[in-house]
Amino acid sequence: MPLNFTAIDFETANNAAASACSVGLVKVRDGRVVDKAGWLIRPPLGFDHVLEWNTRIHGITAADIVDAPLWCDQVDALLDFVDGDVLTAHNAGFDMGVLRAACEASRLETPDLRYLCSLRVARKTYHLDSYKLPVAAMAAGFEDFAHHDALADAEACAAIIVHAAKRHDVSTMEDLARITGGGLGLIGPAAEAAAADRRPAVLG
Repeated sequence: MPLNFTAIDFETANNAAASACSVGLVKVRDGRVVDKAGWLIRPPLGFDHVLEWNTRIHGITAADIVDAPLWCDQVDALLDFVDGDVLTAHNAGFDMGVLRAACEASRLETPDLRYLCSLRVARKTYHLDSYKLPVAAMAAGFEDFAHHDALADAEACAAIIVHAAKRHDVSTMEDLARITGGGLGLIGPAAEAAAADRRPAVLG
């Protein structure tokens, strides 16, 4: 099977995971980037205030997102782009948490998705002083990008996964997940059901 996946990155308006204000998406087929997209998002109501600290990080202001589509109005486009791919993100727990929280805040069911963390992959692939995205991306040969621009970060993440797969001589996300210390992560109802099945039964 070829190395197929979609890299994803979110930026947030404030400290709340639900406050997604930008997304970047990069689709990879057979180890090559074939499509990319990115857009601004108006976070779910109640989570849409923009902190100055966050603006300093990513440059997105309240004025930038006032006319952007709400999370609930753009999530179908996001999922259409992903089209069932394994996702990858750098520190994927953050990005999967954003996706889950924004869906919950919008009263939408979190979709069933599989993912692989490029931070975990980088730690198992390179010997670096830091595994932050710019440093890990440089090790993968991807340099001089606009860190905290969601699309640029997704491109950097994709570069890490492609380079790491070559280093480990694997050709699927499943094999890369296995060789770097575990399986693919899961979010959505299927993940919740699996977690429930693993809980010990309480005897009355």
